[in-house]
Amino acid sequence: MQLNSPISQLETFPLTKDSSPEEVDIDVDVPLVKNPANVITGETNTFLGQRNNYLAYQKSEELRLTLLGHRHERHLIVLQDFPDPDALSSAWTYQLIAQQYDIKCEIVYAGTLSHQENIALVKLTGLPAQRWALPTLKSKDLSLYQGFILIDNQGTTSQLLSVVQQAKIPLIAVIDHHSLQGELKSEFIDIRPAVRSTATIFTQYLQSGLLSLDNSISQHVKCATALMHGLRSDTDRLMQAQEEDFIAAGYLSRFCDVQLLNAVLQANRSKRVMDVIERSLKNRIIQNNFSIAGVGYLRYDDRDAIPQAADFIVTEENVHTAVVYGIVHDEDEELEIVIGSLRTTKLTLDPDEFIKEAFGQDSSGRFFGGGRTSAGGFEIPMGFLSGGNENSNYAKMKWEVFDAQIKQKLLRLVNPKDNPIHQG
Repeated sequence: MQLNSPISQLETFPLTKDSSPEEVDIDVDVPLVKNPANVITGETNTFLGQRNNYLAYQKSEELRLTLLGHRHERHLIVLQDFPDPDALSSAWTYQLIAQQYDIKCEIVYAGTLSHQENIALVKLTGLPAQRWALPTLKSKDLSLYQGFILIDNQGTTSQLLSVVQQAKIPLIAVIDHHSLQGELKSEFIDIRPAVRSTATIFTQYLQSGLLSLDNSISQHVKCATALMHGLRSDTDRLMQAQEEDFIAAGYLSRFCDVQLLNAVLQANRSKRVMDVIERSLKNRIIQNNFSIAGVGYLRYDDRDAIPQAADFIVTEENVHTAVVYGIVHDEDEELEIVIGSLRTTKLTLDPDEFIKEAFGQDSSGRFFGGGRTSAGGFEIPMGFLSGGNENSNYAKMKWEVFDAQIKQKLLRLVNPKDNPIHQG
């Protein structure tokens, strides 16, 4: 059957397992995704005419049925420890969609917001995300929640995953655009690595009618603005965007507050971020058009300086790929973790494959990192070696060991012939 068939064929194509009106007891006013709102128009016929967008329509219907089965419940939306605009905006959209089914969702993350644009996004839009630091979880009654959702991550970058699993909270949905990180047992899964941003996936849900945006509702306008920022951020200001991303951006432009978006984008870099960029320039080594820089120790709240430094380093002449990493530490919890970011302009380099091959998996089979088109990241817990940095000599020695090990693993792929390293 051709997927670019007329709308009438779409209506008869079985999207999910059979369910009759008698089987689904609908006692709340919820939207049905039969004729997608804002889709069957002249300018967006491609949404129904192309294979990828048909899949988006099918997934929207599956998500609707999943939400119907969890009416009146309370859920957690678990984000990566350091959520970016793509994750934050997509989680907010899910929360608004779920509200229509009388599902109360709380958006939570265990880390912090340190990127100036992320802080501005949350403050200026009132985006309802909460930090759940691990020490504060003792006061949380997790028995209140009947399910949790992973958005823009698959649990590998969240300290909260083990907490909710230990509380025996079932995984309801996973919605992400990164490559598959491992086996997932979830009621609903929509993982599309070919899509440039999770915000694009959620915009397609909106286009399919899961939520009808209204310009007269302030929360809808702010959420659409956040989605535009998330989409723009993960497509490198639309430079890496594909057709479906442009279609999504065009749809969001009807509701987006341009002045609000500009205010978010004009947030200034902090002095600490500039210091990390300076360190990455000073410490970088360049080999085969790869620039690799270790920046030493960073405060937990400055973690987002690492991807910003990678964004800057990759713009250097004759560099197509930049990797920046450091040891991020939380003094209150004596928590330390090696965090790194990769940025590339080389079309033939797959960040996901590169990082997985470089750093491998932990004892449970989970990869230490992964990626998407043009970007990737990795997080390596230091475990037993965490803390003890009151002794400056010990801290220096510890950094030198990790720095050398990370460089060795990266250079094994960058230059298999082991040519001499030269300073940038």
